[in-house]
Amino acid sequence: MTRTAPAVPASVPARVRWRDRIVAATVLVGIWMLLWGVFSWANLFSGLVVAAVVLAVFPLPPVTFAGRPRPLGLLRLAWRFLTDLVTASLQLAVLALRFGHRPRSAIIRVPLRVPSDLVLTLTGEAVSLVPGSLIVDTDQAATALYIHVLGVPDAAAVEEFRRSVYATEERIVRAIGSDAEIKMLEHHPASGKEPA
Repeated sequence: MTRTAPAVPASVPARVRWRDRIVAATVLVGIWMLLWGVFSWANLFSGLVVAAVVLAVFPLPPVTFAGRPRPLGLLRLAWRFLTDLVTASLQLAVLALRFGHRPRSAIIRVPLRVPSDLVLTLTGEAVSLVPGSLIVDTDQAATALYIHVLGVPDAAAVEEFRRSVYATEERIVRAIGSDAEIKMLEHHPASGKEPA
């Protein structure tokens, strides 16, 4: 079954289109730098080239950026991302050093609370960049992520991981989301439980 994205009005102002392209290019360059793991002018320049090629040659469905950057929220997001990166790396190292132990893994469905393609993409990227978890599929119509997670011994660990994804979504929305998207978080608190 083919899913279609919601129609976007054709009369989007040129200023808004350019702003959205700049936001998309910035995100692509940021991901490029994170994948290389080293900041250098060569990586920055090649990231800009790759972003330009992706946006020009492989046009993506328009994702309108309705929010605004919030410096304090961005700092919280960056700090927590770095903390999660270090913590997950140490946890994986411990798992690797436990000889004879076979860690259990699971594929966990996490329906996000904010129905936004941008939030879905950024949350998926943030989760995938942390060692031990990887996005295996997305459901754009339901705004849901399917994540392969290593080291989940029981149902409680599954729910704990799901809550951590909701916390990541909330930090992203509070860093760059609109006021309406922040209200969605407040009206739909994350219980960690998959809806029936």
